[in-house]
Amino acid sequence: MHAVTVVPLQANSVDLTELPEPPESDGPVLVKTRAVGVCGTDLEIIEGDYGWAPPGEQRLAIGHESLGEVVEAPDGSGLAAGDLVVAIVRRPDPVPCPNCAVGEWDMCRNGQYTEWGIKEHHGYARERYRITPDFAVKVDPTLGNLGVLLEPTTVVAKAWDHIERIGKRAVWSPKTVLITGAGPIGLLAALLGVERGMEVHVLDQVTDGLKPELVSALGATYHHGSVADTKIEPDVAIECTGVSQLIFDVMDQAGANGIVCLTGVSSGGRDISLDIGGLNRRMVLENDVVFGSVNANRRHYEAGAKALADADKGWLSRLITRTVSLDSWKDAYTRQPGDVKVTLEFSGGTSKS
Repeated sequence: MHAVTVVPLQANSVDLTELPEPPESDGPVLVKTRAVGVCGTDLEIIEGDYGWAPPGEQRLAIGHESLGEVVEAPDGSGLAAGDLVVAIVRRPDPVPCPNCAVGEWDMCRNGQYTEWGIKEHHGYARERYRITPDFAVKVDPTLGNLGVLLEPTTVVAKAWDHIERIGKRAVWSPKTVLITGAGPIGLLAALLGVERGMEVHVLDQVTDGLKPELVSALGATYHHGSVADTKIEPDVAIECTGVSQLIFDVMDQAGANGIVCLTGVSSGGRDISLDIGGLNRRMVLENDVVFGSVNANRRHYEAGAKALADADKGWLSRLITRTVSLDSWKDAYTRQPGDVKVTLEFSGGTSKS
């Protein structure tokens, strides 16, 4: 079967290659891939920045943002042929650590987890895969191929989950949220903020075009410029860019008892000038919290699936700015102006050709 694969840590080794059929040891549920989303992680793996092939193999099938259709599933699995499913990315470590043992594998303590499409297991940019029922999450059939947005939605579903848990340390009635970055993660974070009835502000660099339109269509407020230019001291801030200066500015701007969640991954290697002592004083005296968040467990996938099912399908469809067929797969991994979310669509039936 066809699969988009790389030789990990070898830049520009990406190719459309052949892989064997998925082994039954991966699970009793057979799924045919309908689409995979392309994100910065995929591009970094293609550039050779990181990635780990399965043990004993040279190449890794990439793709962790998935949407598939069940071909066959055992009785009692809760799944049936025709169901649309999204596969969970991370699998618990075999030890397991205390968190993995209770299903909180997104909080693994020893780093021995695997991540399909990233770390030591083939991903979903292949025509078929097998999976166990507990790692397949059904999506509302009315979403169709919009279900491919679930994995990035889980990133912010987890962020909101942890924000709300931290907020319970005291009487907490948050009203305003500031989101920095209007890429897919930022826009989906805004969606979940609006669904929570909050006053949502989104900050990005562009001054016009699709991103401001999408923010406005949510009923949120779009800003460009600096964090200080927004003139707000948010109860909640979700930083989605990983830009060093923005991280500091968001931490400095948060309101009293503010909660700042960092979801963007910085590239490192850039120095900025900042007053650590002043920032520390502010955070201590105002009981602020800053935390990082990545990956997700099944609880977050289910929350994300509900958020997408409740969302306006027309708005969601505008997030996907390009769909690329498998015949033109290289185009999916080439950034173009105006891209928000790009998906690679697979075609074909259930035959194992």
